[in-house]
Amino acid sequence: MIDLSTSYLGLKLKNPLVASPSPISEHVDSVRRLEEAGVAAVVMHSLFEEQVIHESLELDHFLDYGTYSFSEALTYLPDTGRYSLSADRYIEHLNKVKQAVGIPVIGSLNGVSSGGWVKYAKKIEEAGADALELNIYYLPFDVNLASGDLEKNYIRLVSDVRAQVGIPLAVKVSPFFTGMAHVMKQLVAAGAQGLALFNRFYQPDFDLEKLDVVPNLVLSSSNELRMPLRWIALLYGQVDADFAVTTGVHSADDVLKAMMAGASVAMMASALLKNGPKHAAQVLADIRSWMEKNEYESIRQMKGSMSARTTREPHALRRSNYIKVLNSFKYLP
Repeated sequence: MIDLSTSYLGLKLKNPLVASPSPISEHVDSVRRLEEAGVAAVVMHSLFEEQVIHESLELDHFLDYGTYSFSEALTYLPDTGRYSLSADRYIEHLNKVKQAVGIPVIGSLNGVSSGGWVKYAKKIEEAGADALELNIYYLPFDVNLASGDLEKNYIRLVSDVRAQVGIPLAVKVSPFFTGMAHVMKQLVAAGAQGLALFNRFYQPDFDLEKLDVVPNLVLSSSNELRMPLRWIALLYGQVDADFAVTTGVHSADDVLKAMMAGASVAMMASALLKNGPKHAAQVLADIRSWMEKNEYESIRQMKGSMSARTTREPHALRRSNYIKVLNSFKYLP
């Protein structure tokens, strides 16, 4: 009997396939379909800091505008602070999803600052989320912002959220750190129990006809698996956290590679958006087939088997692999 079970953030999961944040989780029925297809857990679409702040300021503006004209309104309007209509809808939706399915539901916050942002982490916990993922996304364009200061902001955010919530906490980060291993270790020391590698930094495009900057979403491919695969293989056993691969997971092979690198779960979004929730069932069937053929009895048996800690050639994950890649291509004029 093949055992696909694993654990992530202290949650016991029936298999390592997790749905990562995407528009799919915006619909309760779609999350039910993910569960029916075999997905072990779902990370909700993110509540964005900018959206919360924008709507809060907009609401405050209109409420304040009324008080200037009608002073008696001050006695009827509550102190809204940073109240957000969007945040309330998100919390309500998360609660509905949690009530509709039996698999773990992980909330997601996308932001970079502390302060009022911590409040929404607490609300997500109160809505019934089994865990929380902090999706820290910030483009450091300020030439006066030192990398060390940026890293301190990240660590402070994780520490502040950890102090306010009791549910497990994961951090989803980008690959653009100079001292990647050290930052990962600091995030765990600040209270993160899981690390999701990596956040995809979507790049805008230029419209040459309208001369405008436009969004251009490009879904991932399996080729993007290589970067998180390499870093998890390097960090497995060195950083005391559960790892999640969250870029480039499309097939059973991708999930199996993630497990061998040392990941606890493989998170999928683009493949589900392309093929629908039913794709998860096929991936899980292919995983079982491969494990039977290659005489693996459990996910635990393979976990970390290709990491730097256990592989016979750990140097292949470091600089020597770079040299081999460059020498592998032969150009014939």
